[in-house]
Amino acid sequence: MLYPSICCVPEVFAAVKPPSDAVAGKKTEKPMSRNINVLVTIPFEEKFVNLLRAVSSQLEVSVTKARSTDDIPADVWRQVDVLYTGSILPTLEQAPNLKWIQFHFAGLDRVANAPILQQAGVVTTSLSGAHVPQMGEYVLMMLLSLGHKLPEMLASKEKSDWVRDRFERFSPVELRGSTVGIVGYGSIGREVARLLQPFDVTVLATKWNAMQPQDTGFTQVGMGDPNGDFPRRIYPFQALKSMIQECDFLVVAVPLTPETRGLLGADELAAMKPGSFLVDVSRGGVIDHIALMRALKDKKIAGAALDVFPEEPLPKDNPLWKMPNVIISPHISGNSPAYDARAAALFAENLQRFLTEKPLLNQFDLVRGY
Repeated sequence: MLYPSICCVPEVFAAVKPPSDAVAGKKTEKPMSRNINVLVTIPFEEKFVNLLRAVSSQLEVSVTKARSTDDIPADVWRQVDVLYTGSILPTLEQAPNLKWIQFHFAGLDRVANAPILQQAGVVTTSLSGAHVPQMGEYVLMMLLSLGHKLPEMLASKEKSDWVRDRFERFSPVELRGSTVGIVGYGSIGREVARLLQPFDVTVLATKWNAMQPQDTGFTQVGMGDPNGDFPRRIYPFQALKSMIQECDFLVVAVPLTPETRGLLGADELAAMKPGSFLVDVSRGGVIDHIALMRALKDKKIAGAALDVFPEEPLPKDNPLWKMPNVIISPHISGNSPAYDARAAALFAENLQRFLTEKPLLNQFDLVRGY
């Protein structure tokens, strides 16, 4: 392994291989004529900064933890070529040499309208794919929890109630042999499909370009579904309701864009099978929550696991908190102690691509919004 100090997540280095010269302990040859100034505005640990510096001696990597653009000195902004950031974005006047922004997260809906992202010559990339392992596990956990009535079991525990009709009340909807629909067959959806294979599940999926099942984004080795082999059928989004009608479980994993805002409204939720379940790990705004609460209250659907909400934090008086058939988590499905290591490894791969003028992974498309 190239970087033994980051051995806590060995799969990262199988997924994103460093340049061959770096493996030999050497710096890669620089194809450009001058050093590249890389500014990181999040508190990366030194071992991750060293991973970035090991890509090439041409890289001048500096770390300045910042909460606003004012925390970065003006002379530093003027020299920046590459910016790695959460949400600290300069103007083009502040950073005239900026060529590429790598974000520390996957969903870019919060920053999509930032002026500098609209500038010609500034490339934007996301961390799509780096959060796949933990989010795949989260979805699998919620599918099993909903199907096996975990919320009801926990409610009984709170009341110290050994229910007499326990066999009927806790009769599960088994995941095995069920049909699971995945709304948005990107990196998360593909990993969910992979994890479902041992359960003999029929996987259905929707994808904007249903005729191209291959994954063109970042994929960690051994994860996901690079060729789109797992779904029995991939539907275009125009046929979303047709897919929903077939599903015992529905997983929503699309980015928030102008096209996906309100994607699942009253009509789509009404199309769900009676007794089916919903898991949402997309973004607040994709599902119409007024329609969702009505469907849950009227038991048109059996339950939901929700990690994202139109308003975050979810207000204390929101009815979802008290619904017995709802599992709520505070937008943490992508959280992992290995996240920074995976992020740094992906950024290192993109840095190598940048230096050798190869296409960067996870480029943000302003037209599509992701």
